Amino acid sequence: MNRDKRPAASPDAASPDKEGFLYEPVERFGESMTSPKPWNKAALAGVELLNGRVAMLGFAAAIAGELLTGKGMVGQLAAMLHWYLG
Repeated sequence: MNRDKRPAASPDAASPDKEGFLYEPVERFGESMTSPKPWNKAALAGVELLNGRVAMLGFAAAIAGELLTGKGMVGQLAAMLHWYLG
């Protein structure tokens, strides 16, 4: 059964499934399917910068915790769970 008005493609085509349904075309990088406007790349760069800085803080906190307790990240998690549940 063909769900849309386009003719069914050959069975060896990449996009249609067994019933001949054709999916939406793949959009270009940075372009939305619902809007012709590209992504706000300045805002995306700011979000990625913040994400990287927070990741560096988390890594530094894990290293500081290891230096203070003598246990790695998994050991600290296990000790916290043992304290909390025990």
